[in-house]
Amino acid sequence: MAKTVNGAFAEFRKYHVDLDADIVKAARESRDNLLDNIKEFDNKDDFFDLCEDFNLHFGSFSRKTKCRELDDIDLMIGIAASGATYSSFDNWENVRIFVGTKNEAQMVCANADGTLNSTLVLNRFKKELEKLREYSRSEIKRDHEAINLNLKSKDWAFDIVPCFYTNKESNGRAYYLIPNGKGNWKKTDPTIEQIRVNELSKKHNGKVRDTIRLIKYWNKNGKMPTIISYLLETMVLDYFEKNDKTSDWIDVRFRDVLNYINNNIWNTVMDSKQIEGNINNLKWEEKDKLQRRAKNDYEKACNAINAELTEKDTEKSIRIWGDIFGKNFPKYE
Repeated sequence: MAKTVNGAFAEFRKYHVDLDADIVKAARESRDNLLDNIKEFDNKDDFFDLCEDFNLHFGSFSRKTKCRELDDIDLMIGIAASGATYSSFDNWENVRIFVGTKNEAQMVCANADGTLNSTLVLNRFKKELEKLREYSRSEIKRDHEAINLNLKSKDWAFDIVPCFYTNKESNGRAYYLIPNGKGNWKKTDPTIEQIRVNELSKKHNGKVRDTIRLIKYWNKNGKMPTIISYLLETMVLDYFEKNDKTSDWIDVRFRDVLNYINNNIWNTVMDSKQIEGNINNLKWEEKDKLQRRAKNDYEKACNAINAELTEKDTEKSIRIWGDIFGKNFPKYE
């Protein structure tokens, strides 16, 4: 129950949008424990040479842009090259790694042409992870790009991605090479996304992450088709990048981001990592429905803000916000 719109949003975010602080603390401790366990794999003669310097926390949990509920935590586990090389001229999404002769596990996971099979590498990791007692189940995800590891006593799982780290290429950039789901590897660099979120958050005085989480809640809990989380987050970051000033009030920022989605859902959306190019691969029907949903809820948000500020009708404003966000939004007291 709430007496003001600001109070309603604060209560809503605390109990339904933002991750619980105790859950975040427990998840980080669980993540660090898993990394310690994986570190022990390095001592085994039949496993890869690991390089924890290249381990990486990535994804929305790491960027602090994940909304409730916490379902997965992304980890990249560094593998030492041990003599392996790669072709920097290959297409970014189909990179070949050529096995070295210094590590037996690499040689076992090699194709007939001497390239390292990323699916076999995933299976090798999966086999070791299954030996850890505190985890109930591990399976290679459907896209064959990660291993999903479930805990026995927690609600969240880990998505574990083995990776290599390259030297700088001719363009001055180094890349992480991760499984591409087809047996080869692909380039990525999640650190660029983290830097972008940090810089835009600084530019807008800490107003970015809470807006992303609120928009993600709206996206997950609507009756219309949803936007892929990474595409949605990139669009929100684009909004903040294109605006020098944004409102101090999260309801106003939410309204303005909806309008941005409405106006830009048909446009090119460039990958924040500057690797993949356009990531707006939604179908025509999906874009049409998402645009109509964003426009409809933008108009409702305008009415809610007008009810609060012009009509001085807090009850009406909260009722409209509840229509946008659903039953979890507080009622007027």
